[in-house]
Amino acid sequence: MSIKNVAVVCGTHGNEITGVYLMKKWQKAFEQISRASFSTKLLQGNPKAYEINRRYVDRDLNRQFASKDLENPELSHYEALRAKSINQILGPKGKSKTDLVIDLHTTTSNMGPTLLMPQKGPFYSRLAAYVKSKMPEVVVFCDEDHKKNEEHHLLCTVGKYGVIVEVGPVPQSVLRHDVFEQSEQLTQHILDFVELFNTDALPKLPSSIEAFRFVKSLKLPLDADGERIGMVHKNIQDGDFKPVKPGEPIFQLFDGGTVSLDGDETLYTAFVNEAAYYDNNLATSLMRKICLEVE
Repeated sequence: MSIKNVAVVCGTHGNEITGVYLMKKWQKAFEQISRASFSTKLLQGNPKAYEINRRYVDRDLNRQFASKDLENPELSHYEALRAKSINQILGPKGKSKTDLVIDLHTTTSNMGPTLLMPQKGPFYSRLAAYVKSKMPEVVVFCDEDHKKNEEHHLLCTVGKYGVIVEVGPVPQSVLRHDVFEQSEQLTQHILDFVELFNTDALPKLPSSIEAFRFVKSLKLPLDADGERIGMVHKNIQDGDFKPVKPGEPIFQLFDGGTVSLDGDETLYTAFVNEAAYYDNNLATSLMRKICLEVE
């Protein structure tokens, strides 16, 4: 199996502008993302949202790519229609003409450079191991990789393979030099991996690497009327991928109380206090640290 067609998608969220400016850079210097063994396509995910400087127009575009939604003619809001258009350009999902989709994102959370993988398998584990060997600060995030690809709602799952480059912290609608640089470096390492993978020239990789697997999301504390009654505790603020032990505070209530992590397992946070998730009152993801075997 070889990768023949790669798509780099930028601006899936209209106010995550790092990817859009990388796209503009690469459009003027396409050789930077070209490799001998495969073709590369650039695609702006949500240009209309970018024009109005918002995450999305009607709904989050990166939640529209489950197969059942792509096939549902009754879904006709802007992002549903845009998802169906992208599915025709890059897919169709399940029989995709695009072998690998790399979707570029940024976050307001202190996650650093993160490689988010929604599926399992030798290609993914080798990719993660290679990237970490070249860029050790990268965190590998296994995002609901137990699901079938058809169930995933992420844009990158339109490809036969798909990953997300997620880098932060950076405010929405802002360019930050270090985040721009890390996003570019991580993308370049992915493209280099594909070239080496295709030409059977991968270096010796470790037998396993550290990674984090999504467990669940936590919502901000709410009252019976759905009003917020607390906020993310300073104990976990900016502490993405750091451990939180049972009994340690995760929320500070406005009345002076706190809410602590329950259970008996130390977990790790990600997307802590992400600004984009306030519309759903999502406060943080909880992760489990794992040893990812490199197949």
